[in-house]
Amino acid sequence: MRDPGICVVICVYTEDRWEDILAAVSSVRAQSYPALETLLVVDHNPALRDRLAREYKAAEGVRVLANAGPRGLSAGRNTGIAASRGDVIAFLDDDAVAERDWLRRFAESYADPRVMAVGGRTVPVWASGRRPAWFPEEFDWVVGCTYRGLPPGRVRVRNVLGGNASFRRTAFDAAGGFATGIGRDGDRRPLGCEETELCIRLTRARPDAVLLIDDRAVIHHRVPAPREHFAYFRTRAYAEGLSKALVARSVGTGKGLESERRYATRVLPAGIARGLRDALLARPGGAGRAGAIVAGVLTAAGGYAVGSVRARRGGTTFSVVRIEEAAHE
Repeated sequence: MRDPGICVVICVYTEDRWEDILAAVSSVRAQSYPALETLLVVDHNPALRDRLAREYKAAEGVRVLANAGPRGLSAGRNTGIAASRGDVIAFLDDDAVAERDWLRRFAESYADPRVMAVGGRTVPVWASGRRPAWFPEEFDWVVGCTYRGLPPGRVRVRNVLGGNASFRRTAFDAAGGFATGIGRDGDRRPLGCEETELCIRLTRARPDAVLLIDDRAVIHHRVPAPREHFAYFRTRAYAEGLSKALVARSVGTGKGLESERRYATRVLPAGIARGLRDALLARPGGAGRAGAIVAGVLTAAGGYAVGSVRARRGGTTFSVVRIEEAAHE
């Protein structure tokens, strides 16, 4: 099988991340396995779109597009998918930089025609220079990074994580695009799980599909100072609960919470035990980490309960579009 052509989609929404956006694009252009093109999809911000268009006017292989759908990350990704020309579409967060072999690791996995999606490892870059002592690695998903509990190596998974992921184009032909109404919308409440819902929908449409995470496909994700505080931790955990309720509504609680059950019954109790052990040994942050895990679980559970009630009452809606429709919205 020939090497797949990979396009990279970076969704952007604010000029506050200007330097981060430039760094993200530079990291893609420096790949050892060159991307066919990089698509910058701007989420309803004409000033940013115009500025980026001027910045990359003479740059080969970089296109700037306006989000053709409703405001939000899912519609932006769908716009990028519809406009891209590759066999594989990779997604990179606008405040992250990819290591040089990022795309090469993705490409290697697609040699197997059964592979429909490949994700990678996302490493936090803390604004303060180091992880807050109280912040448990089991909750690194709060800041969009790979968390303790995910298996190492190249392994089969239920879903990839959206900020460092790739999909074969035929995956979208089979399952449709990202669902709008689940994921992030700029700086509003930090919802998520749109990639989880898509991956579950994909494996239902293609039961033979293989989804992988390869921890050699590494990106480094900036964690701004406000996200190092417990207030954000709590807000993000609550939003995750709301998002999980929407996923469960879409695909059922069996698949929607399959991985979460193992995480809650094995990974988190082990994390609490480590934190308490560290506290007994007078190591910094041990009690804080144990307490944060408990608080995170309770807060996410509260969000899930509220989200479930809203879903039953029909107060929250989301929709899935075919990619050809996304191109014309």
